[in-house]
Amino acid sequence: METSRRTLGLPEPRSILTAVGFVVLVNAVGSAPALISSSDTAWFQALDKPWFYPPGIAFSIVWTLLFTLMGVAIWLVWRSDSDGRRLALGLFVVQMAVNVSWTPAFFSLERLLVAFGIIALLWVLVVATIAAFRRVDRRAAALLVPYLLWVSFAAVLNFEIWRLNA
Repeated sequence: METSRRTLGLPEPRSILTAVGFVVLVNAVGSAPALISSSDTAWFQALDKPWFYPPGIAFSIVWTLLFTLMGVAIWLVWRSDSDGRRLALGLFVVQMAVNVSWTPAFFSLERLLVAFGIIALLWVLVVATIAAFRRVDRRAAALLVPYLLWVSFAAVLNFEIWRLNA
């Protein structure tokens, strides 16, 4: 007796390609600010940083992983027919726009306190997005938890860099 993909709960190949598309899109949008802003400047190198500032490579690795999880999460919500789907998608787009605004505020404009305000707003929006995703697909909400943890860490890091250099 042949077992079908649907019986096993596996997505169809076309659906998998769509998921990959979401992952690529979120990674592209998320990394776009790096094209205009960078930590590789004399200004940033001269800043005092807290003892818990991670090695530079950690940021690329962590953000790639987080954007990948976010891509899968948004795909799960996008393919749902739940009533809360539109709100969840809208919140995701808004939080993503706020996310990408942080890098130029911090690195290009060199406005540490403005960047902290942006990341504080981002934290609130990520919490709201997780709550909205949870109403649509609990797996999608769970995939955003590491993102919330990293944004929390980044907010503390941003604040400490501002405090040490104010």
